[in-house]
Parts: sequence; structure tokens; C-alpha cells
Amino acid sequence: MTLKNILPIISAICCSFFIGSQSFAQAVSDADQVIARSGVPKEAVAAVVNDKVVTTYDVRQRMRLKIISAQGQIPLEAMPQVQQQALRELVEEQLKLQETTSYEVKITDNEVNAELAYMAAQSNLQPEELTAVLASQGVSVDTLKQQIKASIAWPQLVQGRYRDRIRVSPEEVEDTLKRMREDASQEQYRVSEICIPVDDPSKAQQYYEGSLQLIEQMRRGVPFSVVAQQFSACTTAAVGGDMGWVRAGELDAELDQAIRDLPPGSVTNPIPSQGAFIILAVREKREAVVAGEPTFTLAYATAPEAIGDTAARAAFDKITRADVCAGRELRIDLGEKVGYALLENMTLDKIDTRFSEFIEDLSRGDTGPVIRADGAFHVAYVCDKDEGLGLPSREQLESNIMQRQLSRLSQQYLRDLERRSTVDIRLKEPLSISG
Repeated sequence: MTLKNILPIISAICCSFFIGSQSFAQAVSDADQVIARSGVPKEAVAAVVNDKVVTTYDVRQRMRLKIISAQGQIPLEAMPQVQQQALRELVEEQLKLQETTSYEVKITDNEVNAELAYMAAQSNLQPEELTAVLASQGVSVDTLKQQIKASIAWPQLVQGRYRDRIRVSPEEVEDTLKRMREDASQEQYRVSEICIPVDDPSKAQQYYEGSLQLIEQMRRGVPFSVVAQQFSACTTAAVGGDMGWVRAGELDAELDQAIRDLPPGSVTNPIPSQGAFIILAVREKREAVVAGEPTFTLAYATAPEAIGDTAARAAFDKITRADVCAGRELRIDLGEKVGYALLENMTLDKIDTRFSEFIEDLSRGDTGPVIRADGAFHVAYVCDKDEGLGLPSREQLESNIMQRQLSRLSQQYLRDLERRSTVDIRLKEPLSISG
């Protein structure tokens, strides 16, 4: 199977998938009515997304934008797949924009322009210079602005609808940290990823073969980062699929095992995981981290001697139920004249010697003894402890787990939205981007 004959296969998949529960005849009839109202010639229609038309001009514009972002490194034989990806992105953008509009998620021109300015700055350009560069390559800045608008609006909607439903338990965080500690003696890997969602499980073989074609392009010299930017559905696509340094045990089991067995500079075969095929590249490996100096995050409380030993201890007992460790105001008042502070990234040499001798032996969740010194009572509670392995904090790990869950919910939300929408793919033949 070649890249040229992948296009009609994927087009057929998209067409049957998008139509969902509606009858084919009814969907076509509705789409024809939308086209008639739009005034767009039928031959210039690439797709109909509910009541909006995606034109062949839109597809060409997106293809040119993708070629520019890849710095011309996409080979000619990959153009049919670039076209299909461009069309799919445009369809998904319309679905996202229509859904965010229905929920009254408003993105201002200032927000879009600010993101455009940031993108320009990444290339040491002013926004007007970036606009001129795009125009010189036949790309209107409006096609980039629409992409930016969808990329801002959609995450806002997903987070607004689903964030409160996500619960990352302390046990889940602790289990992940425990696994990472146990694997700290293993190598670390600098990894890049490409994600190809499997929208229709019955067509998994076609998606797998399409993924193999991407690997074949890399074998012919197309950089992994270029393929990731153009074809990956992962959030890392914007940075060429770069996941950074990954510790053993940090990824899902099937992905973790794959990178352990892979020498640097190699790429995996497509791996089924979480409703997608994942392609991983191991760019570098480095030795395991050697345990260094431990650091502590401490909730520290103090009370004047005048309140008495019993009252001070009663106040300090509340610290385990308070919100000091989160860095926010206490939900439970420790009591009048009882002060508190969150001390982060504390090494033993930064801690008063009267406290450090016992803190060294404490673990997360432990409270040290009450110390009487300088006319006050003092106590320290260990919010977190890094054994010197360079592991992420619990807050960072909780955020990472939550973001992964949000990403999966986002993909599922979009798939569900597609199934209940009318999407008619009309573009069947390869386009010339010079048109």
C-alpha cells in the first residue's frame, strides 16, 4: 500500500464515520442544501460540517501552512496524506468552533492576536513580518488565526465541562511515585511521540498500515519532528512530538516496555494504546539518577509561649487537616496568635540545627516534635520529601495525570461530537496546492 492509495481509504473511513446514525441519503441531501445556501460552487467544496462549508481553498491554505511549518521537508509523495490531514484538521476545527459557540465560549481578537505575536516571536519576527512571510508563500494569515482560535477555545470548553469530574486520588499519585522510585535505578530516556487516533476500531488495520507509512517516510529521511508536527494528534505535536526526559515506569506499561528495549536513534512500530496507535522515538538515553541531597516541603507553625503547652499542641494538631501544604489560606484556623508558613525546597543545611536533626528522619505526612525555643513553641509537618532522585513533586505529578485525563476526555468528546454531527467529505482527489 502506498501513500497515494491511503488517501481514498482514509477518506472512506472519515465519510462513513462522520455521517453517524443519519442515513447516507439524508446526510447528502442536507449537505447539498447547505452548499446551495453557501453560494460555493460544488466543485470547490471539500466538506460540509453541519451548516458550514469547508472549501478546497481552505484545504490548500492549510496544506501550504503545514509545508511552511515543516520548512519544506515534506516529500512530494506524502502530499496526499498532508491533504487528508489538512482536511481533517479543518473539519475538526469547524466542529470545535461550532460547539464552543453553542456554549458561548468567546475568544476575543486580542487573545488571538496575542498568540499570533507569541508565535511570531518564536521566529524572531513581529506579527506583521510573520503575516508578510505567510503571504509570500500564498497563505492568508486568517487561516492561521482560525487555527489559533480553535486551539484556545476548545481547551477552555473541555476544562469547563470536565475538569471538576476528574479526581486524581492521593493513592494514584503515591503509586506513581512509588513506581518511579523503584525504577530510579533504571535508565532515563529522551522520547518523542506521534499519536494516530483510531476513530473506528473496525478499521484499526487501515490506521495501522497508515502509521507504518509514516515510519517509512522517516526511514527515507523525513525528520520525526516534521512527521509529528503534521500528523500527530498528541498535544506534543506543536513541539515536534518532544516529550522530554522520561523515567522508567512513567509511561503506560506497553509504551514503557517498548522504549526500554529500543536503542537511541530508533523508532518503535505502531503501538496500540488508549484508543490510538503510538509511535515513539528514543533520541537519547542516560544513566540512572544517583540519589543526592534530600529536599523538604514543610508546613511550619509557631505559637507564643504565653498560650501554654496544651493550647499550642492542640493548635498544632490541626495542621494535618489544614491547607498549608497547598500554599493556600488555611481552611481550618489554627487558632489565635498561631502563625504558619509553607517552606519549599528546604535542604537540611537551610534548616535551623535545632530542627534539622529530627527532620532528616521524617517522611511525608510526619509531624516533628514540638520544640520550645526563643519564647515560642515550634512544629514542622512534612508536606513532601524528595529523596534527591529529582522526582517531580506530588503537585506536578497530579497536574500531569490530570492533563493526560483531560486530553483523553477531549479526544472522546470530539469523537462523540463527530458521531452526532453531519459531516460530508466531498473531496476525493488529490489537490494541487498551486491552485
